[in-house]
Amino acid sequence: QAQLVESGGGLVQAGDSLRLSCAASGRASNTYHMGWFRQAPGKEREFVAAISRDGGSTYYADYVKGRFTISRDNAVYLQMNSLKPEDTAVYYCAASRVLTENYYAYVYWGQGTQVTVSS
Repeated sequence: QAQLVESGGGLVQAGDSLRLSCAASGRASNTYHMGWFRQAPGKEREFVAAISRDGGSTYYADYVKGRFTISRDNAVYLQMNSLKPEDTAVYYCAASRVLTENYYAYVYWGQGTQVTVSS
């Protein structure tokens, strides 16, 4: 069993930065590949970024590439720069045994943290 807890969300203006953190306990700490997803009101949950178990490989959705950076040490982070209003969503971290952008492969999820970007 693994527990994931996100933090770092908030209300910012367009162009600002935020850093999300995901604290993992139990078996998730260095056992799983990790990903960030987001879900805006009325929309499906979508992939944002993923990082391999050892931190050596990262993947990004096209709409965040060049603006967001995923990293990990004992926790998993999502550095978000040049934020846009369309980045507004609840952001979730998740753990998977497979390094993938496929939502269905992630077996453990956090409760989410709200990010709101005003124009």
